Formats: sequence, structure tokens, C-alpha cells
Amino acid sequence: VNTRKHPLRIPPPSEKDWQKEDEEDFFLLDPDRKRDVLPQPFRMINKLVLQVFESAMEIIERREMLREAQKLKVQPKKCFPTAEFQVTERANCLAVSGKYIFVGLSMGLSAFSTSDLKDVCAWDAAKTEICAIHASDLGSECHVLLAVDEMGLAWLFCFHRESFLLIKTLNEVVDISQRSTCVEVVLSQGGDYAGILLQGNTKAWLEIYQLPKDSWLTEMEKITEAAEAAEIAEAAEELACTERRSSCSSEVGTFLLQELPVSAIQADVELDPPVLLLTVRPPKPITGTSFKGPLDALKEVQDGSTLGLGYSHLIKDSQWELQEAIFCSTYQEYLEAEGVIKEEIPRYATFHFLLPSRILVGPEMEVQPADIPVGIGVHWDGNHNFCLYLLNRSLKEKADSDLKPDVVWPCAAPIACSAVSSCSRYLALAGEDATITIWDKHLGYPLFVTAIMEERFIRSIHFL
Repeated sequence: VNTRKHPLRIPPPSEKDWQKEDEEDFFLLDPDRKRDVLPQPFRMINKLVLQVFESAMEIIERREMLREAQKLKVQPKKCFPTAEFQVTERANCLAVSGKYIFVGLSMGLSAFSTSDLKDVCAWDAAKTEICAIHASDLGSECHVLLAVDEMGLAWLFCFHRESFLLIKTLNEVVDISQRSTCVEVVLSQGGDYAGILLQGNTKAWLEIYQLPKDSWLTEMEKITEAAEAAEIAEAAEELACTERRSSCSSEVGTFLLQELPVSAIQADVELDPPVLLLTVRPPKPITGTSFKGPLDALKEVQDGSTLGLGYSHLIKDSQWELQEAIFCSTYQEYLEAEGVIKEEIPRYATFHFLLPSRILVGPEMEVQPADIPVGIGVHWDGNHNFCLYLLNRSLKEKADSDLKPDVVWPCAAPIACSAVSSCSRYLALAGEDATITIWDKHLGYPLFVTAIMEERFIRSIHFL
């Protein structure tokens, strides 16, 4: 029997039964903050580990996004070489013309056939390194080559029947101290004209040559006929030697007969040299006028198409000096910060051969074929003008040392680079202010003008 000694009542609360403050609102706490009750070192380690995982997940997500975006892009087709050919020396440059590949080596030139990639001919008579080469197909298995060596000499070759024929060194002089260096060569499409940019000690100029390819082709036909006749004679002699059943002496004689005609033909070949058509020099700096009045200035202007160079003006030297003094005093702080650049005569030019168009039209050009150049377009470094020169000039104008352009296209900023389309109709001019202008040469007006981002400099431009 259970008996109560004391009356039934509620026991008094004890301290161990008291509810703690942290546990009073346990249902309101964020589960992610449970670790906040950890000691300080553990909490710091926990935060660092979480940051590492978050950074790793961000990197993974970014890479996944880039991988998905890359899959959506059109993947370029990977091309692998189908064949290769070995050269004996270091290859510096190459050019393709017809079924031959011409390679400029550290010691001369080599020609390879595109059909079997075999070395068909080599030229190393001058023992010089070829740094640049241009080639053009003249037809009848004849090719013209224009090469530049390490000394700046321009070599003109004709390649025919798997042999190199040296025509002329365009800038070779007797006195080495007077030699000019060739820095740029251009061959027109079809091999009708060639241009070389030369630099002397203090000046630069452009020479345009007309290549007598018709006479070259005629001479090559004669060589071909002579070679074929020699081959027929060799075959007849070999047949006669076989019938006589000669011994070793006849075999040696046959070998000599096979070699002598080729060497004799190569030794007798003398091709006509190219004809110098134009000598274009950079524009002179604009100075004070020497005219006494407007009538004197108008008398000097013979053709309105040559306007734009800025030479026929009425500004005196004193006015130039006064204007320069005012400019320098106004912007003195900016000139001191950037430095004053003295105007110099340019020493580099970019030039293109141009096909007939409405801009380059004359009475003599109406019957000319559409695939033969009729003019050249030139712009010099740091100059605002794109100058066009006709190639069919009179002898009096050819002899003139100060050749004036036939057409001048002024630009708002100095021209940095230029390009001509393959059809020679469209001309692209890029200025130093990062502005590109597309001109239609047939119609003579701009088709499109665009500006690239600021603080950008256009170094080259091409048509695709």
C-alpha cells in the first residue's frame, strides 16, 4: 500500500530546469547560422571553405557557359597539308604562278612543280639571299619574276622551259656609294608593268617600268622551236648511233650532243630590258607663294584635275610665319607636353596598279583592253592626298623630274593604308583618325564611310 506522507502539490522549479536564452527562440533561428555558435577559429575556417566552394562553382558555371556558347558557333574546318616539299636552304618567301612555286632561299631561287612538288630549277649565280619575290604568268609557259635580295637590289627574271633567265638588275649602279635600296616591289596582274620603291640617303622615289612581254614571248617561241629542232636532231643521231652499234665513244658523243644545244640556247638568249615610264617623287612641303597675284596662280594651273596639292595658293611666307607664331603661343603647353614634330619629306609610299575607269579615262585609252592597267594610285606616309597618275604619258612629261598627278583625292586625315579590290573598281582608304572610306572608282564617289573605335590605328586593310 502506497501512502502519501505529504499533501499533493506542485514542486518548486529548480535551476537545472530553467530554459536557456539560446534555446528560447530556437525555432526562429536560420539553419545556416547554427555554426555561428562555434568558436572563432572554427568559424573562420568554415567561412574560407565556403568561399572556396562558391568560387569553384562560379568558375565551373562560367566554363560551362563558354563551352555551350562555343558549341553554338560555326566550327572552322581544320585543314592539314596534303603534300610537302623539301628545300635545300632556308626559305624566306614564295610566290605561285601557273603550275610553279617559286621560293626565295638564303642562297638564290628555286622553282618547284605543283604537280609532283619536285625541284625543277635553281638559280644561285649571284650568291645572294632573296628576301621578297613576286611572280606573274605571261602565258605560253612563260613567267616573269621580280625579286629583292638582302642588299636591296631588284632582280628581274624570266622563267621558261624550267630555267631562269636574268633580264636586268633594275637599281644596279657602277658606284656603290650612289646605290639606292629597293624596299617594295609590285607586279601588275598579267605582267604588263612593274613598280619599285627606292630609297637613297636622303630621298625616296617610285619607278614604274613597262615590261615588253610581247617581245619576250616571241623570243621564247623561237627558243622553243630551236629546242624542239635540237631534240629531233639528237633523236636522229641517237638512232644512227644505235644502228652503227657504236661503243662507249659514241655514247659519250651522244651525251655531249644532248647537253650542248641547251647550253648554247641559254647562252644566246638576250631579252629586251624593261622601259622606264614614270619616276614619281614625294610631294614637297607647302611653302610661301611666289605669285604676285591671282592671275599668275591661274596661269600655272593647266588642268583642273590636278587641283588639290595646295601649291597654287597666294599665302606669303610672312603670313605662314605669323600663323605659326599665333598657333604656338595659343597651344604652347600642349606642344611642350607632346613635342613638336618637324615636317619631313616622306620616305615610304604605297602604290597600286589601276584598271580603266571613268576617273582614269583619256582619248588614248578608249581602245585599250579592260584587263591592262592604265594608271597607278600612290599615297605617301603622312600625306592627305591619294594621287593618280596615267601610264600613257608623252616623252616630255616622262623626262620631267617633277611629275604632277592627273587626279588628286584629298582626305580629311593623313592616309595610313589603302587597298584595291581584285576588279580594281573599289578603293579603300584608311586614315590615321581610324576612318575607313570605300570609293567607287568607276563612278568617282564614296560608297561607305565608317569609323573604328577611338585610339585605334589601322595598319593594313584588305578586300576579301
